[in-house]
Amino acid sequence: MVDEVCLWRVGSNQSLSEIGRSALDLEARLQNWLARDIGILDPGLLVIGREVKTDFGGFIDLLCLDIAGNVVVVELKRDKTQREIVAQALDYGSWVVDLSNERLTSIARAYLGDRQFDDVFKRKFGIDIPETLNGDHSILIVGSHIDASSERIIRYLSDTQGAAGSCHTSRQTTTCFPHNRVF
Repeated sequence: MVDEVCLWRVGSNQSLSEIGRSALDLEARLQNWLARDIGILDPGLLVIGREVKTDFGGFIDLLCLDIAGNVVVVELKRDKTQREIVAQALDYGSWVVDLSNERLTSIARAYLGDRQFDDVFKRKFGIDIPETLNGDHSILIVGSHIDASSERIIRYLSDTQGAAGSCHTSRQTTTCFPHNRVF
């Protein structure tokens, strides 16, 4: 299912006017914002990797964990997403499903640098890192528009195959994201 977020401007006389849709100017800019504050998209995520190279040669925009240690792939797309985007996300999911605790820890340590993964996780969620990472995973596609075909495919996979994934759009993706939408 696609979640759409609208932005409203509050005028000087306290009137509301909707801000129209605009295309993402740069996917990299969106990635920078989310890497700095993933809470814009979902406050229940911790970024542990950026442009993570898969064993299949692809690059995951943002690799995240939730409080349970489950992996969340965040794939960012400019303008309209096409069916190929869904295939790309599924390809990433097929790689993520087999990531071990050790591999995820290695990815997190490389991304976090001097900051200790254990400390960052505990600071974010208030608990120690779960013993098992990647017990489950989900895929989150973020873009300014999700085409009907992609939405149908994602809904089908989610409803019939138990695949955890969702799409998120906004009228002005460069400044606003839905909250708490990962399922």
